Amino acid sequence: MEPEVIKMLAIGIIGSLGLLGPALAIGLIGYSALTGLARNPEASGPIMTNMILVTAFAEAIGIYALIIAIILAMIV
Repeated sequence: MEPEVIKMLAIGIIGSLGLLGPALAIGLIGYSALTGLARNPEASGPIMTNMILVTAFAEAIGIYALIIAIILAMIV
């Protein structure tokens, strides 16, 4: 294989693994929030607020990984 192809394949793997973690985290956040709401429906306000905040942090990490993969693709 050519070195160019190997570099692009590595960038693709890095980008996909960098986005896999936040995707799993958002799924677990949603599951935990729904479990908490099922056990205590009166606490829906604080649970939803915290869920949205933590989901935004997890998505930010995914966006950072995507930006780094794009920058690496431009350099190569």
